[in-house]
Amino acid sequence: MKVKTTAVLGQLSDMDFRLLQVFRSVVDCGGMAAAGLELNIGISTVSRHIKDLEQRLKLTLCSRGRAGFALTAEGERIYEETQRLLASADAFRASVDDIHRRMGGQLHVAVFDKTASNPACKISAAIARFAEQAPEVALNFHVATINMIERGVIDGQFQVGIIPAHRSSDSLSYDTLFGETMQLYCGAGHPLFDGDDAGLDWSSIRAYQFAGLGYHSPNMELSQQVRLPRKATGFDQESIATLILSGRFLGFLPDHYARGFVEDGKMRAVRPALFHYHCDFVAILRGSPLPSRVAQAFRQCLLAAHGVEAGAR
Repeated sequence: MKVKTTAVLGQLSDMDFRLLQVFRSVVDCGGMAAAGLELNIGISTVSRHIKDLEQRLKLTLCSRGRAGFALTAEGERIYEETQRLLASADAFRASVDDIHRRMGGQLHVAVFDKTASNPACKISAAIARFAEQAPEVALNFHVATINMIERGVIDGQFQVGIIPAHRSSDSLSYDTLFGETMQLYCGAGHPLFDGDDAGLDWSSIRAYQFAGLGYHSPNMELSQQVRLPRKATGFDQESIATLILSGRFLGFLPDHYARGFVEDGKMRAVRPALFHYHCDFVAILRGSPLPSRVAQAFRQCLLAAHGVEAGAR
């Protein structure tokens, strides 16, 4: 005998979308109090929305209490589906705008951190161009890791990403925008800070503890190539800088970002003529389906601001 099942969730209403947006904010912010500040609503309202969503889905999405906020296994699945659903809704709105031949809605751009201080980076000039061309578009800027940006562009969470070039995916298109020089630094108190580094080479530098990025990146590729064992791990440039400033670790940083620490006497570059590498920053867009007119317009603004041609990589 075939058992008849009834769908738990029927038609999605505007309120359902609102509850899911609040749920996403709670997860992204790491708790209800932080989400309340982000959404400009009271924590009691946030809590009520999460409870209403749990009742609507007939699932427990998270635990909250003295131990802090944590997603349940079901909550993790719902969060992943929420990301996809809301990204699809944004894509639908962008498509409607395309049909009407207007640029409206929202554009989500994700950038790898510590690019603003790079004199070769002209993202701010691209924003100015775009704001003039598409004044009705709400621009949302995110800072994330390379892997998160790549995955977010492929999934539709972000429409444009700007990352260091390190590998290629058939699912993405790439345009080279600007370059960056990475140098090896030590902090005050490190044995090399006041020492002579003229005789150092890649072999001798392995005697010192190295702090590197914990995901696939030019940083990880180089450290593996020259066999620098990672003794501490960071997940953005800020964390690498903090580890270097402890005086216990060596690490690579963009020269423009480290300049302030060097001028303050808190860091120094270690034999910069040898211990350095160059990386290019690229703009990435999803290859298929075709990016929205808004995303393509922002891409053109990026290319124009950096004086490069499409497909320069």
